[in-house]
Amino acid sequence: MWELTKSFRFEAAHALSGTTLEDASEEIHGHSFRAEVAVRGTPDPATGMVMDLGVLEQRIGEVRALLDHKLLNRVEALGQPTLENLTRFIWERVQTTGHVTRVSVYRDSCNESCSYFGPQG
Repeated sequence: MWELTKSFRFEAAHALSGTTLEDASEEIHGHSFRAEVAVRGTPDPATGMVMDLGVLEQRIGEVRALLDHKLLNRVEALGQPTLENLTRFIWERVQTTGHVTRVSVYRDSCNESCSYFGPQG
C-alpha cells in the first residue's frame, strides 16, 4: 500500500465568534494555510502510479481558487470557518478523484492543524 500526498497553500481571512480568544478571534484576521490531500492505493502495473497526480492537481486548483485570498466567512457551503470545516470542505471537493484517505489543513503560524478522514459509518 502506498500513500501519496499533494500539498497546496492559500491565504485567507476569517472571523470566529464564541471562542475563548474573544475579540482577537472575532475581528477579521488572516492566516497562511497549508493543506495536504492524501491518496492510498497500489500502483497500476501499466502506469506504475497509484493515480495520475495531474488529476488531483487540477481538482486542488479548483478548491484553491475558492479559498485563496477570500474571506472564508463568505465561502458558500463552508459554514463556520474553522480548521475542521476547512478539512471537510476540501475533502468534499477532492474525494471524487479516487482513494482520498485524508485531508489535513495546517495553520503553521499558530502551530495548529486538523485532519479529516472522511465520513465514518
